Amino acid sequence: MRIGAHVDSADPLAEATARTAETVQFFLSDPQGWKAPKPRADAERLRGADVDRYVHAPYVINVATLNNRIRIPSRKLLLAHAQAAAAIGARGLIVHGGHVNAGDDLAVGFDNWRKTFAYAAESGGFGVPVLIENTAGGGNACARRLDALAQLWDAVADYEVGFCLDTCHAHAGGEELLGLVDRVKAITGRIDLVHANNSKGVFDSGQDRHDNLDGGTIDPELVVAVIRAAGAPVVVETPGGAEGQAADIAFLRNRLGTKAPSA
Repeated sequence: MRIGAHVDSADPLAEATARTAETVQFFLSDPQGWKAPKPRADAERLRGADVDRYVHAPYVINVATLNNRIRIPSRKLLLAHAQAAAAIGARGLIVHGGHVNAGDDLAVGFDNWRKTFAYAAESGGFGVPVLIENTAGGGNACARRLDALAQLWDAVADYEVGFCLDTCHAHAGGEELLGLVDRVKAITGRIDLVHANNSKGVFDSGQDRHDNLDGGTIDPELVVAVIRAAGAPVVVETPGGAEGQAADIAFLRNRLGTKAPSA
């Protein structure tokens, strides 16, 4: 079980060393912007590293929406990030499940997801697994509640899609962590990555506010139980920079009985 953190994109491998991490996740462009990522000068170095890489797509992407001015650019940007992620040998591209606007039919949002994969297939595919992440808030979200996730998976399961389970998002989104892995796998058949985060927001608050594993409103042992049951790589997206994240990684290794990588 390889454990790491979401880090600054300037030098992800140095950030991994600072945290004794086996895995890094980072953005390839402004997470709040619409610009496509540029080729990285360190692409070859990243591809040859013994540190697993994951790329997180920008937060602005929403391929589910019925708003053409958002949905169409979102499809293009998602594909651009997938191609850039493939260029650095990333193991997956994480993207939030998205939502439709109030009053819109959520079923159309699920079908828009299907069309997104079909659009990518026309261009040769994404090139890396797209890992859809559960989200914390919104009454019109495609991946907050498990009943919605089931409908989303019916639409996309035939494509190269995986699932990223965020513990903060699940808790704040109103899904109990106890037994959650079994409930998710009954829908998706898989969990490809765990975002191990505590939550500043209380259960079902809809607040996407991460906390360190020994803080927040979630019993840390429940986060450990999710990780153990999922058996997937782990990324902490917690505050405190290298020091805070290194402490969270060490906490997980201690509870899971795994060793830090040798220098």
